Amino acid sequence: MPGTSSWQLRDGEQIIACNTSLLGHKHFLIGITRVRNEALILRDTLDYVGKQVDAIVAYNDASTDRTLEILGGHPKVALIVTNRSWEADVEARRIAEGRHRGLLLQTAREQLQFDWMFCFDADERVTGDLRGFMEGTHSSDYDGVRVQLFDAYMTPGDHAPYQADGELLGFRRFFGPERRDILMLWRNRSEVIFNLTSCGPCTSGVTRSSRMRSRCETRPLGLSASEQHSCGCPFGSPGNRYSFDNFSFLGQDRIDNLLKVHI
Repeated sequence: MPGTSSWQLRDGEQIIACNTSLLGHKHFLIGITRVRNEALILRDTLDYVGKQVDAIVAYNDASTDRTLEILGGHPKVALIVTNRSWEADVEARRIAEGRHRGLLLQTAREQLQFDWMFCFDADERVTGDLRGFMEGTHSSDYDGVRVQLFDAYMTPGDHAPYQADGELLGFRRFFGPERRDILMLWRNRSEVIFNLTSCGPCTSGVTRSSRMRSRCETRPLGLSASEQHSCGCPFGSPGNRYSFDNFSFLGQDRIDNLLKVHI
């Protein structure tokens, strides 16, 4: 299985240097992200994450909106790996996503020096002082940090659509009771790699991980009734349209539980 030192650019892929002043310097914490058609929320994402990280390396997966333009114009974006060809097959795309993240990590290691990396999605917001926590973790023997991830939902009293360039953090009031402890940050060690079978890093390279006393808010079901997200949650099928007035996907017991959760 190839590690991050063996990924090759394919036809249709290219690396774009953005803020070149970020290249050639030692950084403490960088961010890596893979995006497609996230223009609606991307500027807020980059502004929010940019307060915590020194530089961002992004993979633009054949976006057809202004995603590439927004990435290229943000001062914290150092590099973009952009792809012109969208993989339509679902299974092939799952494999491609692992490859994209591996190529991102390899590109970051080749052109930036850094101690820690933060892997994030455009619709996620990690609350609290992320950078401060990582600075406190740096002198420990931990190799990675897990963050508790909660999904936001629209509800009958909270369903106004998200407006471009608004703040996504705190946009929805309610979160589902399901929680995933996601490895989102890890030390820049050569043993940490991505492979073709996982969207996350191979945990064999992370021997000890800490948990940040914070949470990650994510919005797969919480932007608007018209937004379609393939999140693969257990109470809905990928590709379904979720909206506050179509609760049949959740079931009444899930609605009652959801409305009680307010973190």
